[in-house]
Amino acid sequence: MTIRSFFSTALLVALVPLSVQAQNLVKVTPLGGQAGEFCRFDRALVFEDPNGTRILYDAGRTVAGADDLRLGKIDVVLVSHMHGDHLGDRHNPVPNAGSCDKPDISVSALPNSSSVNIAVKTGAKIVTGSEMPSFLANKLKLAGGDEKNSMLVRFGGMQTIGGVGITTVPAAHSNGISGDFVGQRLGELMKEAGVTAEAGPATGYVLKFSNGLVVYLSGDTGITSEQKDVVGKYYKPQLAVINIGDTFTTGPREAAYVINELVEPKAVIASHANEVATQNGKVIAGTKTEQFIKATNVPVHVPLSGKTMSFDSKGKCAAGC
Repeated sequence: MTIRSFFSTALLVALVPLSVQAQNLVKVTPLGGQAGEFCRFDRALVFEDPNGTRILYDAGRTVAGADDLRLGKIDVVLVSHMHGDHLGDRHNPVPNAGSCDKPDISVSALPNSSSVNIAVKTGAKIVTGSEMPSFLANKLKLAGGDEKNSMLVRFGGMQTIGGVGITTVPAAHSNGISGDFVGQRLGELMKEAGVTAEAGPATGYVLKFSNGLVVYLSGDTGITSEQKDVVGKYYKPQLAVINIGDTFTTGPREAAYVINELVEPKAVIASHANEVATQNGKVIAGTKTEQFIKATNVPVHVPLSGKTMSFDSKGKCAAGC
């Protein structure tokens, strides 16, 4: 073997693991209200498995409807609970409409919801727990979709779609269906009475990707014992996405406690901050987002809209963070 061929072979050997690693990452792309920022209504994330399966989590109000080109191919839609800022009661007319502090969410998605409209347009499965699947199945049917695409996965069970395992886990939050989503006379009567339809407990999710990465999606929740015993001890996620907005969910310090003491992932993505958290892509001093970052013992990744982050099987960000 010549010196040249020796070094060529050594170079190829060195490059193979890097190539394999690059192809074995889970991509996470926030679809927020303003490109490059983390804004008030930002909830939506798209997870892409190394095999190409794409999962939309809580479409909310910042995905500009089913025609939003940022969506691309969607195979699965997840809905943690039925509140309008997660299921999608209204949305931007186009991506980046309005501003970070005053988003333009003037387009109504009622009574279908953005989640249902997206599932119909893309042919995606809607995977939910509690009593949500039957309601969403009917919505799919009325919107011209396939009611069988609404799939149930209750606590302790798991669905595998496109090579990704999906299960629900408990969340401490309300889960009422407003009259706006019910529509017609029944919906009007509900609104007049000030009541909502009960959809069972709100949920979070645990996702198991084909590269081995396990991700905890908190949904909207307070602190629960299940975050330690079920999520942390049993599922052992390497990456978490947690709400930090306070009042309606855990605040920044409570969320930091969940991450540091209960779930103990290797990294976390902040979500549901209910604030203008960044300016020019940088976290603003004094925000809840900054408080959460300072109080958390693992790397905190801020979901800047449109900026894709890539994670390896151990929850380490390999690019985009």
